[in-house]
Amino acid sequence: PGQPIYLAANTMLTTMLSPRQKGQSGGAHIGSLLTRKPDEVPIVLAVREVVSTHLAVLASTGSGKSYLAGVLLEELLMPHNRAALLVIDPHGEYGTLREIHQHPAFQDGGYRPEVRIYSPDKIKVRLSSLTESDIVYLLPEMTEKMRTYLSQAYRALINTRGRGERGLWGFQDLLDEVIAQKYGDEEGRGSGNVSSIDGLEWRLRRRFEQSRIFSDHENLDLKDLFRPGQCAVLQLSDIDATEQQVIVGALLRRANKARMATVRGNAREGEEAFLPYPIFVLLEESHRYAPAGAKVVSTDILKQILAEGRKFGIGIGLITQRPGKLDQDVLSQCMTQFIMRIVNPIDQQTIASSVEGAGRRLLDELPALTKGQVIVSGVAIN
Repeated sequence: PGQPIYLAANTMLTTMLSPRQKGQSGGAHIGSLLTRKPDEVPIVLAVREVVSTHLAVLASTGSGKSYLAGVLLEELLMPHNRAALLVIDPHGEYGTLREIHQHPAFQDGGYRPEVRIYSPDKIKVRLSSLTESDIVYLLPEMTEKMRTYLSQAYRALINTRGRGERGLWGFQDLLDEVIAQKYGDEEGRGSGNVSSIDGLEWRLRRRFEQSRIFSDHENLDLKDLFRPGQCAVLQLSDIDATEQQVIVGALLRRANKARMATVRGNAREGEEAFLPYPIFVLLEESHRYAPAGAKVVSTDILKQILAEGRKFGIGIGLITQRPGKLDQDVLSQCMTQFIMRIVNPIDQQTIASSVEGAGRRLLDELPALTKGQVIVSGVAIN
């Protein structure tokens, strides 16, 4: 008692709050401390921690979450970071990022950041990169018999052609394996399955025969998607929600396998599965790809990367306006959180149960935040 109390100096707060300083390699400057004048105490995140332990941006509509994500992406593309980025963009909101290519703030010597926009007509998924579960998920209302025949046809293809990046088979090959089961064996066993096979054939033709997305040969090349100093934006607007989930699941699975193979020395330069640098994937409207209480094909690979991605250099950023609709296991794996204005009590309760350190006093603040104000917590900030 009786000791004098002093207001902390701006320089002290800047040093203590931010693990990196503005403009420093490995730092992402996202804004200023609200209790001081603008720019007096810059807040700078540790990029390595953001990417390696994952990130969640939780906010109601109109609070500025997409703008905040844009600021973070710009910082990751700065000359002192040069990250390899991918944005899953269901609404086509990130097209303006391409303007940074000519902006002098991002240039350093011969370096200029690249932004590649993939419109829906440029997004291709090779059929042989899909798993059996992906194909089942894409086909509506199948009977158990149909699933059995599809499984047998898929396994026969994998046994003869191979799986994943090495498997070279297309729609007609899968269809041939399905139809071959219609007539049974030499003794006529199994020939009573005509109606089930016909139903399966109709579903396969309806989904894949004229598909703009799924192709026998074309695939999004990982080496084109992920490059240091480049942000690739997949615009998934006008694509069916089910197909969006399969696209995201297949792409994350390929990227994860490539990073694992490269880190373990099982992939060599020039191979399709060679990805020699860490990557960061930002998913806008992430509750579409890992919804609470529903089983979709993209959830499992998201959980796997969130649990194991640190070892292999894959970072995930989740953005959602409805935390209550996002799988809580997925949300709880994000070790840095950006929490903006949230009014819905269910969403507040989800944050309380899934975000470490989100106490009652913090939740009481959320409805009072205004546009552009954010509470940052987790491992990327002191």
